[in-house]
Amino acid sequence: MTLPEGVAAPQSLLLPGLLDAEQVAATVRSILVEQRPDGAIPWFTGGHLDPWDHTEAAMALDAAGEHRAAERAYRWLADRQNPDGSWYAGYFGDGADPVDEVSNRAIETNFCAYLAVGLWHHQLATGDEDFLRELWPVVRRALDFTVGLQLPGGPIAWRLDEDGTPAPEALLTGSASILHALRCGLAIAEHLDEPQPDWELATGRLRHAVARHPERFLDKGRYSMDWYYPVLGSALRGPEALARIEADWSRFVVPGLGVRCVSDRPWVTGGESAELALALWAVGDAERALEILHWIHRQLRHQDGSYWTGYVFEDRAIWPEERTTWTAGALLLAVAALGGDPATVAVFGAAGLPSGLAEGCC
Repeated sequence: MTLPEGVAAPQSLLLPGLLDAEQVAATVRSILVEQRPDGAIPWFTGGHLDPWDHTEAAMALDAAGEHRAAERAYRWLADRQNPDGSWYAGYFGDGADPVDEVSNRAIETNFCAYLAVGLWHHQLATGDEDFLRELWPVVRRALDFTVGLQLPGGPIAWRLDEDGTPAPEALLTGSASILHALRCGLAIAEHLDEPQPDWELATGRLRHAVARHPERFLDKGRYSMDWYYPVLGSALRGPEALARIEADWSRFVVPGLGVRCVSDRPWVTGGESAELALALWAVGDAERALEILHWIHRQLRHQDGSYWTGYVFEDRAIWPEERTTWTAGALLLAVAALGGDPATVAVFGAAGLPSGLAEGCC
């Protein structure tokens, strides 16, 4: 397979001792080579696509200066948005009908909301007002759909089944990600002078639930994402965020290797490790963030610049045998934040994002 040529490495992605220009360019190419002509970014060649991971990979392309490729990715989503503002949970892969690109007709709310994060990141990276206005109706429909599934007490129902039945429960990780998306959506709305009071109220209620009421969510405490996502999704900052990280550090972090996906399994994953690095950076712990990125780089990097999904350390084995665009994307975004890329810093630092309204949140 011929890799795209002409990929350059922005200064913000060059971290001494971690990635040099040639290595950064190779990792960016590993995402570009998987992007289909229509803009879709599947996990790997011939594989599955979900809207959240597709958006994460597109954000990494923007951080790398590949703005036209990112635009194609976002237009792919715009072209496939359902009339109600949602997207399906899976495309390609194992669809029963080879003509039908939808492989999973359930709908996951955090998948639907995340375009707002990607589009605000793109705007900050490019200043392209025309593109922002073009996709604003898509974001508005997506966040209206998501907010419409808010449950009593603030959480967002985590999915709709294939028959359209909404789940009566929420997931902490998903709701924390939606909080981040709503704050980015409010930033877009503010920038375009398009007030969204319903989003403001929903954001305040959701932030309160994520930060203060874990009992309102399904118990998924075995999963590392439930540990760090309230920090990554911006519900927690400062001493409270650091205390949360410290409380379960030894349960999820395997020194020298990375972050367990599940606390009781001997499996570290690149995506979770890079996201934890982002969360650590967001609360001022750049030293440990960089250390984790070094572990991933040593353990999971392939010679072509892509990254393996995970490593089973008891067996000393890479598993699964796949190199995913979203793993490379998560790593590049963490590197971009540590390197001071303005768009990535603004989006994941979240200091300037609207917080929503607190009234009636409890």
